[in-house]
Amino acid sequence: MRKLEVLIVEDDMRIIDINKRFVSKIEGFEVIATATNGTDAKELLSYTRPQLVLLDVYLPDMLGTELVWFIRQHYREVDVIMITAAKEMEMVQEALRGGVFDYIVKPLVFERFRERLESYREHVIRTREAVEVDQEVIDQMLTRRLVAPKNRDAFAPKGIDLLTLEKVIEAIRQTGDKGVSAEEIGREIGTSRTTARRYLEYLVLEKKARAELIYGTVGRPERKYRYLP
Repeated sequence: MRKLEVLIVEDDMRIIDINKRFVSKIEGFEVIATATNGTDAKELLSYTRPQLVLLDVYLPDMLGTELVWFIRQHYREVDVIMITAAKEMEMVQEALRGGVFDYIVKPLVFERFRERLESYREHVIRTREAVEVDQEVIDQMLTRRLVAPKNRDAFAPKGIDLLTLEKVIEAIRQTGDKGVSAEEIGREIGTSRTTARRYLEYLVLEKKARAELIYGTVGRPERKYRYLP
């Protein structure tokens, strides 16, 4: 299957760079254009025709939900995933009424982002291959946003929150080979050292991280964690 072409619409260049980096790590996707406002996004839509738009709500010249309805009116084959800090129920409902595929609340964590884009990719493959569908397939399509997180929670051990785990994974992944301590992870994600260590030790148990003691010139050795890809 050809790579799914993505247009990013976001007014913060730092977030655009993060989104581009995240997309590049996921198989089957390619960012073909970016826009920092709704007007530029409309122009890019007219000649790039992406399969997917990653869209913020708060743009300098319009609300992202207005652009959703513009896309629905003029480019019905284009799908939209909202990535935004907007948590107001009215905004979420308006986006869902406009037919967005998903709605992700910032701050963006890579594991969650990857899960949603992989879910979208599977949806595209399933709908492209199907000529006729039965009720079971229709139910899967309509409940895709509800089923996946529920299934994932079933595998979460007691005392491990999946959203916090995603934050820990992203934080330790960004440290590369230098390693990081539980105290440093705690500061990064806003939890206590004890909580951070519990999640780090869980990753070690799951063979997603490696722990080793680092001996300094004075004091007790420090336990450092490195991510295992």
